[in-house]
Amino acid sequence: MTKYEKMEKELLNEKKSSWIKKGTDGKKQAFQFSEQYRRFLSHVKTERENVREVTAMAEKKGFLPLKELGKKKGHKKFYDVNQEKNLVLIVLGQKPVTEGVNIIASHVDVPHIDFKMNPLYEDEEYCMVKTHYYGGIKKYQWVNLPLAVHGVIIKKDGQKIDVVWGEDESEGVLTFPDVLPHLSRKIQGEKKLLTGFTGEDLNMICGSIPVADEKVKNKIKISILEILHEKYGVTEADFISAELQLVPSGAARWVGFDKGLLGAFGHDDRICGYTSSMALFNIDDPEYTAVNFLADKEEIGSEGRSGMQSWFVLRVLSELIAFQENGFNDLLLRKALERSHALSSDVGAGINPNFKSVHDPLNAPRLGYGIVLTKYTGSGGKGGSNDADAEFVARVRRIWDENGVDWQIGTLGKVDEGGGGTVAKFLAEYNMDVVDAGPALLSMHAPFELASVIDIYSCYEAYKTFFEKMK
Repeated sequence: MTKYEKMEKELLNEKKSSWIKKGTDGKKQAFQFSEQYRRFLSHVKTERENVREVTAMAEKKGFLPLKELGKKKGHKKFYDVNQEKNLVLIVLGQKPVTEGVNIIASHVDVPHIDFKMNPLYEDEEYCMVKTHYYGGIKKYQWVNLPLAVHGVIIKKDGQKIDVVWGEDESEGVLTFPDVLPHLSRKIQGEKKLLTGFTGEDLNMICGSIPVADEKVKNKIKISILEILHEKYGVTEADFISAELQLVPSGAARWVGFDKGLLGAFGHDDRICGYTSSMALFNIDDPEYTAVNFLADKEEIGSEGRSGMQSWFVLRVLSELIAFQENGFNDLLLRKALERSHALSSDVGAGINPNFKSVHDPLNAPRLGYGIVLTKYTGSGGKGGSNDADAEFVARVRRIWDENGVDWQIGTLGKVDEGGGGTVAKFLAEYNMDVVDAGPALLSMHAPFELASVIDIYSCYEAYKTFFEKMK
């Protein structure tokens, strides 16, 4: 074998299915880990629920609120929450924060459909709900599905009411009704697929039984309001200060006769937030401080006070520096950021066997081949992308190879096919090393996304290695 054949063989081995490389024990670990993740996804369906659940897990693992920093001598594990939608988990390292930290940043918001602020109206003997979609969805995928409502209602006096409706079999689900195929030729058949439903067409049925009072005008709407008042103690005006999300009803499910895939709502990007959190929970004394950041609003550009562009993560790092250095100045923070290393942990687009033409097969990720290292995302000429430095990509490759992590390279489709972005470019603004890394999915942004069991566990191993070994 020539040295060139050997080099090519090495590349092909990197693309060898992780199912083959794992062995019996590795597969068993992957299934056990993924079953815990499946249970997590089955009841965590909003960013608030995600942050609340991971915070509770952190507290059981001995993490303290950041405000307790310095009150318990030698304690290294802390957390801080922002607006119930961001969570930062911290394990202090042997070196001070000013020497840099290892950050993994995921987002826990997912594409979904929201209630409008004045949502209820009556039409043709139904009570309907007006909605507004969040993030990049294909609207037709959400029609004719059983949907649940998750979220919060904040009453005028500040009382917060958690809402979950449609998950229990005794409760009625909600749904968007489609037009029957017998009558859809003109209204839908001549339209392009993505315009078969518009945003304003997404009006949902939530009731059909009127109150038995002839004096009432909107009998069905009043009936629904009475049900909600009895259950939650709210009035119609309380929708103004509510965050109610429509999500698929039911549990995450194994997919395939062999159960090698996990199908669920919200893999993008809770799969990364969950695996990175589990990785941080299982490290104790890293050389460099490990920071796991769960962000909000990525699906709409990382805007707002809970998005990646907010000051929250900078404030947290500033607080750590002020504690360790007995004082703070802006230069210390800037130097710490420049010395830091980050993974923007977000999902990739796996080759879909029904739509292979949108991918470059030499550079496309595949389900079951491990975590995907993505040097750049963006669209066209890498627009909106971080485009990681080759030096940092090489360092990530090295630590993963040295520690037996299953990984592959990946890009987001053919060059001019489309594209998308991640939080990587916002971290890169701090002049830190950052590259994208996460599992490949099928049916991304759909109400039922697919991930490989083996890739879920590979992400956990990759993130844990990054926290412990990146220097």
